[in-house]
Amino acid sequence: MRKAILIVCGGIEATHGIARARELGYHVVVSDGDPHAPGFALADGRLVVSTYDAEGTAEAAARYAATVRPIDGVICMGADVPHTVAAVAQRLGLRGLSPETAHLAMDKLAMKDRLKAHGVPIPWYAPLRDAADLQLALLERGRDLVVKPVDSRGGRGVQRMNAGRDAETAYAEAKAQSPTGRVMVEAYLAGPQISTESILLDGIGYTPGFSDRNYEFLDRFAPWFVENGGDLPSHVAPAIRADVEATVTAAARALGIAQHNYKGDMVVHDGKAHVIEIAARLSGGYFCTREIPLSTGVDFVGAVMKLALGEPVAPADLTPRFERPIVQRYVFPHAGRIAAINGADDARALPGILELTLSKAPGDVIPPATSSAARAAMVLATGATLAEARANAARAVAAIRFDCRAEAAA
Repeated sequence: MRKAILIVCGGIEATHGIARARELGYHVVVSDGDPHAPGFALADGRLVVSTYDAEGTAEAAARYAATVRPIDGVICMGADVPHTVAAVAQRLGLRGLSPETAHLAMDKLAMKDRLKAHGVPIPWYAPLRDAADLQLALLERGRDLVVKPVDSRGGRGVQRMNAGRDAETAYAEAKAQSPTGRVMVEAYLAGPQISTESILLDGIGYTPGFSDRNYEFLDRFAPWFVENGGDLPSHVAPAIRADVEATVTAAARALGIAQHNYKGDMVVHDGKAHVIEIAARLSGGYFCTREIPLSTGVDFVGAVMKLALGEPVAPADLTPRFERPIVQRYVFPHAGRIAAINGADDARALPGILELTLSKAPGDVIPPATSSAARAAMVLATGATLAEARANAARAVAAIRFDCRAEAAA
């Protein structure tokens, strides 16, 4: 019998990974709260339950295992729900994270406390009880601070205070995005930001995913941090890369991650790697599913699935076979209801364009660009050099035209 893997999340950013599971010959079960999630079309089994409902997903998975066929492994991708994966693994006796590690990976304050206790380099940080606490931090430390929800995702509610944000507004915006109503503040560390994808295998960290994060529109989106893509290979020096990889792996160990994958949001400040956040899941945004294999030849998602299913994964499976320039860019239209989308086919036909995905359709409402939720399209481009790949991506982004009616904006 084919092994069965449960993939928690059937959103558009998970579809490539779901397709890869089918290519590997697995029986694929997908869970998602949206009954029309695109990943369901690729699945052998479907569980309609919110990705954030850990106990509901564990119960649905147990019913499926009892009435349809056993489930042999569970992962998530494109959704920050390690607690749901941990609950399923615990209920079905599968490999996976402990509930404690899953909690640390989702609660940014508990995460920073643990990393600080283990001596992992992180920005200064503090919990905020109210806006008065934030005002005090501004007086004591200046405006180079970041305010964020303790337990949100996708950049929601994350604000940079030196963009002129007042304490009352910043605190209220961050609190509104926290399911538990908790807010924290940390120092903003200037320097290159890096996204990593790694696996801890028999105590050794392997990081085939290493991308320069692109924040070219910080002024346009201020005070919000809205990433609009990334570049592979990274421009950082080999010694800096080694420091980033060692630091993110030290962070993973501190959180209790072992024989599992982890994603790092890193910054190189004054020549030293620091952890902004670390996640115990596969990333969204096509980094793990498309960018890593296209740039390095490493089947990272396949390796994570094999690990979850107890199949062998060798260091050679995680070693890049080549280095190909890959540039990803997101498209952020003006806020409003989409009346029409033009130019997508023309953009796809441009030189160097590997993929163009529309995540919004006519009739959808584009919110103001305060987080990744406002992106409406994604472009993947290549070229003979990284500069050429960037130029190819820029031409494709310019060719896509969203006709948004501002009067209908949310």
